[in-house]
Amino acid sequence: MSDLKMIPMRDGYGNALLKLCASNERVMVLDADVAKSTRTDWIKEKYPDRFIDMGISEQDMVGTASGMALGGMIPFCSTYGVFLAGRAWDQIRTTVCYNKLNVKLAGAHAGLSVGKDGATHQALEDVAIMRTLPNMTVIVPCDAVETEKATLAAAAMEGPCFIRFGREAVPVITDEKTPFRIGRARLVTGYDPEDMKHDSDCVVFANGPLVHEAVLAAASLAAEDIHITVYDLHTVKPLDCTTVIAAAEKAGRVVTAEEHQKAGGMGSAVAECLAEHCPVPMRIIGVDDTFGESGTPDELYDRYGLRAVNIEAAVKNLL
Repeated sequence: MSDLKMIPMRDGYGNALLKLCASNERVMVLDADVAKSTRTDWIKEKYPDRFIDMGISEQDMVGTASGMALGGMIPFCSTYGVFLAGRAWDQIRTTVCYNKLNVKLAGAHAGLSVGKDGATHQALEDVAIMRTLPNMTVIVPCDAVETEKATLAAAAMEGPCFIRFGREAVPVITDEKTPFRIGRARLVTGYDPEDMKHDSDCVVFANGPLVHEAVLAAASLAAEDIHITVYDLHTVKPLDCTTVIAAAEKAGRVVTAEEHQKAGGMGSAVAECLAEHCPVPMRIIGVDDTFGESGTPDELYDRYGLRAVNIEAAVKNLL
């Protein structure tokens, strides 16, 4: 898979906003003084009347977006995920979610991939914070193409939605024909649990850039006659518990992988589902109760164990 294109996920967000502004006059784009980083400067240049730079005031941005939503608009709030989920949490909780307002939240530069900006800018808790909020939809796409689809889908749905994506260019492993539905896990590779003719030694649920790492792990394990099924679990909330249960029942073992704290993220959501409906041996790949640090994305992925080899080791541990 070395010949895959490398495209920043934020490009997918920017492309989707351009399409939305061209097709839907209700869409407004707000940014907290990081427009170049979030690609909302593309909207500022082409549709200046649809763009508002709110300055470094995340709370005010969410409050303003809430008023727009009450007026029938579809506002997109764009800034770094650590600041959006952290600084504006009260406004998101009490104004947006409590009132079920149609506000879309784009948490950019999430995870460790923001690199040298260090721990203060690395959102590793944002999924946990957002998924606990009633009425909130949480999406973590795997590449630029899926980020574009997720943004378009968020605009089409009614109610609060948080879309999380990183800064760096990542391998593009989906295309225009790849299916995407909010709330529905996508089979990436391996065996469909409804196909009883095949067996899977373990099922891996991944999201964000770790979907690609899971695919690499699947190829490496297959060479050792270990066969895993990989799902892109892009929607953390509402979780596709039906697919999670079916795949877990079939494989009997589960590994989750995400660029987030182990606590409270997608792995926790899967564990909650399985604890109630299908308890099986499970391992969670993620950042283990620590803040990040400065370094290149590659260095940080290696240091915090977010690589294909870590997924492989977790599968073998379960076996």
